[in-house]
Amino acid sequence: MTADHNHKHNHATVRGHAAVLDIANLDTDQIMPKQFLRGIDKSGLAPGLLYDLRFDGAGQPRADFVLNQPAFAGTDVLLAGSNYGCGSSREHAVWGMQQYGFQAVVASSFGEIFYSNAMNNRLLLAMVAEADAQAFRHEARAAAGPLAIEIDVAQRQVRTAGHSAPFTISERHRRMFLDGLDVIGASLTYRDQIEAFAAQHWAAQPWVRDVARLTRDRLRA
Repeated sequence: MTADHNHKHNHATVRGHAAVLDIANLDTDQIMPKQFLRGIDKSGLAPGLLYDLRFDGAGQPRADFVLNQPAFAGTDVLLAGSNYGCGSSREHAVWGMQQYGFQAVVASSFGEIFYSNAMNNRLLLAMVAEADAQAFRHEARAAAGPLAIEIDVAQRQVRTAGHSAPFTISERHRRMFLDGLDVIGASLTYRDQIEAFAAQHWAAQPWVRDVARLTRDRLRA
């Protein structure tokens, strides 16, 4: 079941509550197992998130798993181990995290393709130094429940009551978050330039315009 989330965020800052998932090299097959990839769209993925960690072989919730504990029902930020999201390129891992309610993941490193998929879909990945990642996880474990956390995209800072650390983000991704855009929205900011280029391209090479459609129409004639 998707958690009940009471996070507050704007384009510049994510304010949420974090839980620890201190497992290094947690791959995308563990984040979103293959049996949940059968749909033809991106909906309905929340039940599959971290399925083998959340449920036992009989399909019963594991009481000792952090996200199954009632105190952590409002978790929307994950304090993860290193190389989070390694493995296959399935974008479903990102979609499933978002559908479950996650806004961000803080870790010292991420799988490269997962990182790109996440940032392009506006799942914020805050990459901090390993010492800082450990400090946040230590503070979270000492808390009675989810750790209040703030991720400031404008200032590139992760902050809790007990610790603050800079995180790495490219200027392109930073602008996307500040402007409230996913990768499609970011591309559409160049709509005028794209349309101008297309007009020039088709004017210079009209014979290659709509080749597939024209060929299909001829074959159907």
